[in-house]
Amino acid sequence: MSWFRKPEKKLEATARRELPGDVWEKCPACGEILYREKLKDNWNVCPTCSFHLRLPAAEYVRLLLDEDSWTEHDRELRSTDPLNFVDLKPYPERLASAERKVGPGDALIAASGTLEGIGVQLGVMNFAFIGGSMGSVVGEKITRAGLRALEAKQPLIVISASGGARMMEGILSLMQMAKTSTVLARMDAAGLPFVSILTDPTTGGVTASYAMLGDVNLAEPGALIGFAGQRVIEQTIKQELPEGFQTSEFLLEHGMLDAIIDRRQMKEEVARMLRHMLGLPTPVAA
Repeated sequence: MSWFRKPEKKLEATARRELPGDVWEKCPACGEILYREKLKDNWNVCPTCSFHLRLPAAEYVRLLLDEDSWTEHDRELRSTDPLNFVDLKPYPERLASAERKVGPGDALIAASGTLEGIGVQLGVMNFAFIGGSMGSVVGEKITRAGLRALEAKQPLIVISASGGARMMEGILSLMQMAKTSTVLARMDAAGLPFVSILTDPTTGGVTASYAMLGDVNLAEPGALIGFAGQRVIEQTIKQELPEGFQTSEFLLEHGMLDAIIDRRQMKEEVARMLRHMLGLPTPVAA
């Protein structure tokens, strides 16, 4: 009774590209057309070539912290406009636009919770909020997270994704480099671990401060990591830079990172490192 059955028809890549953008995602590396829901279940890692697409900041919280274990902090903090800065639009309008798009909290989510049962303080930079730029609020939230870590005697984990210091706040933004580094020095003196995880991209003043100050500096595969842009560096030193310059793989090869870890194994690996640094026993497999 074949007339009651519809013949199976495989959806070709060209046809899939014509479907709504919220259904499919094209892998930038291998070109595979991926079903977005399955990609989300795989933490935005391409199942074909393992290319790491960018992951929303809130998803990193879900990735690392145990379910129903965490509390967000300092969501109410807001940047001011001390310079009355205007580029294409006034700075307050830019902030309001970013909040409408992303939600409150500026360019960093700060939370406390457990990671495989280990109490931790976590900061996750939000690249969707003005390019993850570090202004006074981001610096304050990281500093407060460090202070909570000191008070609770817990490790601090920061996941970076940033275009660097926020120019709209001028020197107040650059001051956050010293401010965050100071609280990390206090954590070091107290023997509390700081794990820095660098994702794509991590650049500018964030790279030049807390992002590279971890007791362990980790990165995701293929992440862009650097201070100035490649073109700026080449124009400054009048030399052509090597292939793959400023990728996490290049930095690992040259001793700037401790490890590159697939996002899907990040929680397990960070837990293993924290247990080692804190002298905690390894849980026995069931």
